[in-house]
Amino acid sequence: MIVIAEQQIREILNHRSLIDALATGFRERYEQPDRHHHFYRPAGSSENTLLLMPAWNDTYIGVKQVVSAPGNGAKGIPTIHGLYSLMDARTGQLMAVMDAGRLTAIRTACASALAARYLAPAHPTTLLVIGGGKVASELIPAHLAVRDYQKVLVWTRRKEAFDTFKRGLLPLSVPVIWERHLEEAVRKADVISCATLSEVPLVKGAWLRAGQHLDLIGSFKMGMREADNLAVSKSSIFVDSRYGALNESGELGIPAREGVIGQRDILADIKELCREEHDGRTTPEEITLFKSVGLAIEDLVAASLVYKSVSSR
Repeated sequence: MIVIAEQQIREILNHRSLIDALATGFRERYEQPDRHHHFYRPAGSSENTLLLMPAWNDTYIGVKQVVSAPGNGAKGIPTIHGLYSLMDARTGQLMAVMDAGRLTAIRTACASALAARYLAPAHPTTLLVIGGGKVASELIPAHLAVRDYQKVLVWTRRKEAFDTFKRGLLPLSVPVIWERHLEEAVRKADVISCATLSEVPLVKGAWLRAGQHLDLIGSFKMGMREADNLAVSKSSIFVDSRYGALNESGELGIPAREGVIGQRDILADIKELCREEHDGRTTPEEITLFKSVGLAIEDLVAASLVYKSVSSR
């Protein structure tokens, strides 16, 4: 059994390779039962979430156990902590245990970029990342792996947060620029990727223009939402999970309960895109939206890629 630390995961996982591996994983046979959510509030703390996410294919079975603690941002530590256990699907032998925080951040960003491969405009020039956390830092190299951008804009509430964020980025081939005003940044961008835990809509539909792609990957509870009802209603909607998007996030769950959208407005999920059961973006003028709550199969694919690399050394 191998123990794999966060830094090893960051060194091993190449964004382009993981994006391709995720595409293959979605095309192959796999199972992922409903994940478990457990909400708890320690004394003197904000509400935290324990997530248990199992998945398996013909080679491996894995379980992710993570805690999301939104109050960590004020303490200067990452929001997500946990571990991933990878086992042999045939024998049940434990093959590896690895850090789940970095694994989650990279696979979330790469799933976002995989969706953008089908949904983003063909020739975008400007990527906007909303948020300054660990996932946001992985979004930039992930999206640069599927489209050629001339610049990346980043919106954080404070310039100091951006400065810290930028120091932690991997070397990049394009300039990364802080944007003070969110509305101006959204209007300038061709692709907008949100990775926050916001409980109020950040992206307003009134700011969106024809041809943009909106990527919402931060929220995973009904009380969280990164975009308002208008942004959702004027977009062609794609998701990672139909059930999860409608029941585990506010961006689609709230407008669905208010009658703004229905299940039929979700055109396809990411598995259907990868299996070419839907074309994705169909016109240059279309506004596309991808809502992700995270899938256990993504963790399994990422973990198996890490394990294969470490065990072959």
